[in-house]
Amino acid sequence: MDVIGAGYGRTGTLSLKSALEQLGFGPCHHMAEVVHSEQARAWHAKTHGQPVPWETLFSGYRSSVDWPSAAYWRETTAHYKEAKVVLSVRDPRSWVASMRATILAQHKALHSPPGQVLYKLSSLLGTRFALILDMVSSLPELQSLVQLDDEGLVAWFERHTAEVVEAVPAERLLVYDVRQGWEPLCEFLEVPVPDGPFPQVNDSAQFTSQARRAIRWMLRTR
Repeated sequence: MDVIGAGYGRTGTLSLKSALEQLGFGPCHHMAEVVHSEQARAWHAKTHGQPVPWETLFSGYRSSVDWPSAAYWRETTAHYKEAKVVLSVRDPRSWVASMRATILAQHKALHSPPGQVLYKLSSLLGTRFALILDMVSSLPELQSLVQLDDEGLVAWFERHTAEVVEAVPAERLLVYDVRQGWEPLCEFLEVPVPDGPFPQVNDSAQFTSQARRAIRWMLRTR
């Protein structure tokens, strides 16, 4: 593992994933990798306290961003001692608005009565939806995040940023907003700036569309 992303989801992590892969630090691990691969069972075990080795969870990957791995940034930065750490950030209130429109809205819908019907159906059929929902619901911090009001979410985000900055040596850490583009990221990783624009993907509308497709796929896939 060469690069560890310590930033929360909805801080441009899918754009950062694409950028890291363009810079030669791929494949880059992201929640999308868990949903669409056989990793779901291993991460489900990890979130339920089983001692799954990091080498198993990150086999074949050179970098990681987003949840679920970001929930374990302390453990991964300690384990991969030579890896650089990128803390993706954005304006905290903008992050809250994005979370409300995407991840938290989806969490609420999936835990509603219709969502629980889908969960039970998936459990009976043995499809991936129930496994993924159970894994995501068991991620460290998520159960706290879904219960907070907007001010609580802002405070939580700011505290997370401060904790990463305090814990990771400055020479090993880049606090990074994807709106800054290629230059600070490439300088930190000591690679040339590529031709072409910095990738910008997965805004709130894209997230909702992709999430719906992923749910339909998981409901019929073992």
